[in-house]
Amino acid sequence: MKVTIKEMKPTKAVVHISETTPYFVNSLRRIMVADLPKLSIHDVIIYDNTSPLFDEIISHRLSLIPLPTDLDVLNYREDCSCKGKGCPSCTVRYTLSKEGEGMVYSKDLQPEEKSWAITEENIPIVELSKDQRIILEVEAILGQGKTHAKWQAIQAAGYKYYPMIDIDLKKCDGCQECVKRCPQHILELKNDKLTVTDLEKCTLCQSCVEVCEPNAITVEGDPTQFLFRFETDGSLAPETVLHHASVLLQEKYHEFGDAIKKIK
Repeated sequence: MKVTIKEMKPTKAVVHISETTPYFVNSLRRIMVADLPKLSIHDVIIYDNTSPLFDEIISHRLSLIPLPTDLDVLNYREDCSCKGKGCPSCTVRYTLSKEGEGMVYSKDLQPEEKSWAITEENIPIVELSKDQRIILEVEAILGQGKTHAKWQAIQAAGYKYYPMIDIDLKKCDGCQECVKRCPQHILELKNDKLTVTDLEKCTLCQSCVEVCEPNAITVEGDPTQFLFRFETDGSLAPETVLHHASVLLQEKYHEFGDAIKKIK
């Protein structure tokens, strides 16, 4: 198997995975969505809330704010040496106190330690009027997306077969109908020859095939190569997601192998 990074941005990644199967790529996707741990607000203590929103709505909004997550530092609360009491190794605490007219943003959540400061600062929580206020304290812990969506660090995770486009220049008459029909605009007639300008943008929609002579253009997906795309909510960097998801997947393969050995 070969892995090539095609794009790596602060919250987005595109990876070319070759010499593998769709089963493996889908397993990696499911690990990212369901098993990859992430920090999220779980316990909310509201001391005062005279805002227009109920306590439950405020709590729900708080739980969906992306929190910076360091998987090398934090433990699951149930596996921590403090036995679930909530120590710095498994629990991150924030406080919020705001009064007077204006919007309460995610940046108003003040961490117990500066290293956990929220990076997505401008997420609105609630708008206060002149004489309204909100005072609360929260605890954030590690969790998994399969338990609750608030612990899902990955969105829009998906993959497609790597495109293969074959053009028979003997059958292509240069009518440019396929050029006009292609929704991704990746076909171009240059020097009386039909060419592909950006192969990886092809969505395998077959629009070009439908308007051309039979077998003039062949569009297929390579079942051994994939373009894998995913986005994060900002709590984890894409490279961190790839690394930890790969480690988790490897652990599951080992567990499966050990289970088979016990059957024998």
